[in-house]
Amino acid sequence: MIKLLYFASLRETLGVAGEEIDASGCTHVQELRAHLAARGGVWNVFATSKSLRAAVNQAMAGADGAVKDGDEVAFFPPVTGG
Repeated sequence: MIKLLYFASLRETLGVAGEEIDASGCTHVQELRAHLAARGGVWNVFATSKSLRAAVNQAMAGADGAVKDGDEVAFFPPVTGG
C-alpha cells in the first residue's frame, strides 16, 4: 500500500485529502500519476497538469522518482510566495 496525500487546490479539485491505495506495478512517480489519471473525471488532472509537484517520503521527487510499497507520496501544485 502507498499512502497518498493531496494538498492545496489539488485537494479541493479531488475532494479528498488523502488515501491509501494498492499501486502494484507502479515503481515511479510518473506511473503512479498515470494510475491515478486512469480513474477518469477529476483525476485526469494527474495527466493534464504538468505543474504538479511530488514528494516521496517528504523529499521532492521528479517523474522518475522511485516509489514502493509503504511509501508516502504527496502531490501538490507549485507554491508561490510573496
